[in-house]
Amino acid sequence: MSDTNGSNSNSTFGARAVAEGSGHQDLGHIHGEVVVGIDGSDQSYGALTWAVAEAKRRKVPVRLVTAYSLPVFTGTGFDSGYSVIDDKALEDGVTQILDEAHRRVEGDDVELRATVETGDASGILLELSKRAELIVVGSRSAKGFLGRLLGTVSTALPAKSHCPVVVVPLNWAKRHAEDATILQPSHGVAVGSDGSDQARIAILKAAEQAERMGVGLKLVNALAPFTGAVNWVPAAVDFEAMYREVEDLQNQAKEWISGFYPKLEVSAELIDGSPVKVLIEAGQEADMIVVGTRGRGGLTGMILGSTSQGVLHSSDNPVMIVPELEDERIDSAPRPGVVWG
Repeated sequence: MSDTNGSNSNSTFGARAVAEGSGHQDLGHIHGEVVVGIDGSDQSYGALTWAVAEAKRRKVPVRLVTAYSLPVFTGTGFDSGYSVIDDKALEDGVTQILDEAHRRVEGDDVELRATVETGDASGILLELSKRAELIVVGSRSAKGFLGRLLGTVSTALPAKSHCPVVVVPLNWAKRHAEDATILQPSHGVAVGSDGSDQARIAILKAAEQAERMGVGLKLVNALAPFTGAVNWVPAAVDFEAMYREVEDLQNQAKEWISGFYPKLEVSAELIDGSPVKVLIEAGQEADMIVVGTRGRGGLTGMILGSTSQGVLHSSDNPVMIVPELEDERIDSAPRPGVVWG
């Protein structure tokens, strides 16, 4: 593993990082940083742009992590054997990635550190998530150096991460990758709520993030529309009463959040529609969408809930996925919640 800070010049940042050696070593010394995965793709540089802006808000360093595997090719002729790709070519590629990353954000007055690892990117970032404040990755990466650093990472990592993960989509990266100084949040943070404890944790993290960004927080509840002939719905169901109950719970939730974040502007919206569609539409008018890894009906373990997956792959703005964390504040949250998938 290599580890260096960003006080070096643009031309030596990547070279020094690689020169110190690569390999999966002890990552325990890394703590309290915003960690961003870099693979040379536009979306990974967009993730870096967002990560730098967030690190400035948190007043912590940014750690650039580049991970790659060493391909081994098996011969099929008489001289069959194994050959490994040229190490010098690998080092040159990593150096170029780190130097380019440094060039893009060197004027942003944030301490940059770099880690170069050989191995599985998801596993390395997962290990770092045990001590990082936040992990930031780009969305689907198909053209990065030495294959895909972020291709499956943006899906696999959030399901297992020990800290929140922010996924920055390619469309956002195209708009912002060249200039972190243009990032001025003004539209708010939208967070999905389904009444589960996982959603309550996500709401608390969303409130913390909105306050840090200096914007408002919107609690978004989705209810599947009951229109037309639905034979399996009991005739005695009073949908108006159900909506009133949900609205009352939303108002209680707003008061609950305001008790912890009294200066934060909190609003709530109850919308007919599928959770993914509702959150995506709310996210179009927000700086960020926040969701839990799973909601009601979700499975505990190594998968993301259907809502989280749908939002993650459809949003044009950054999405924060919050893992199942311990927080005693949820004991005082209003109950019951809204079941939305």
